[in-house]
Amino acid sequence: MSANDISADDAGFLADAAALGHSAEKIASLDTPALLRLSIEDLFAGKIALVSSFGADSAVLLHMVAQIDKALPVLFLDTGVLFPETLAYRDRLIKFLDLRNVISIPPKKDRLATEDPETFLWSSNPDRCCAIRKVLPLAEALKGFDAWITGRKRFQSSTRRSLPLFEAEEKRIKINPLANWSAAQILGYLHAHDLPRHELVAKGYPSIGCVPCTSRVRPGEDPRAGRWRGAAKVECGLHTQPLTGVALQAAALAEEPLS
Repeated sequence: MSANDISADDAGFLADAAALGHSAEKIASLDTPALLRLSIEDLFAGKIALVSSFGADSAVLLHMVAQIDKALPVLFLDTGVLFPETLAYRDRLIKFLDLRNVISIPPKKDRLATEDPETFLWSSNPDRCCAIRKVLPLAEALKGFDAWITGRKRFQSSTRRSLPLFEAEEKRIKINPLANWSAAQILGYLHAHDLPRHELVAKGYPSIGCVPCTSRVRPGEDPRAGRWRGAAKVECGLHTQPLTGVALQAAALAEEPLS
């Protein structure tokens, strides 16, 4: 099947989870670049963004998108506690790939002043720290978009092993184009296109988040084992609930962590 075989009717899955499953099955036979092109140019033209951490293997998806539309909105959550190497890598990839619409999204200053004035909330309440530095800023930045692209992959952790290609978030679609890629495929793509690597990967960081909550990964561990080590937390919250609706509005005001 080619992208030409996908009709406009396949975009009708926007608000219908059952239709989503049927359409995803039709589209799943496309290779990843074709699926991205279909999503960016046809299904969600002008209403789709890529959310990138500019992390360990972010260059793969960014490179694919740059071949389609260098001006596609790329949303980058600058939490204020990222590794300097991540910020440098972001700048390097922007130049290397000629990305023309990378939008850095910081947390709201008044929220930080009220809830995390000493930048130590990660220690006492990591869920709330992620909420005010990542989840709420992204929810606000995604307003007006019908779909967003993530770089999640099934091999990264046990919590992602059943990751689908498409997910319905109320009336918004989340696309995981690399869901079924293996670690070997990712590495092969990076080498094949001679893409720059994040400096911390060679130092034992296959998954890179904020400084206080990221540690080196030991041989044999899941790639994300170094995130929030020693805590029950395994996800930042971006993918544990829809980034829309009344629940999220309430979370913006709540003192309790997002669930």
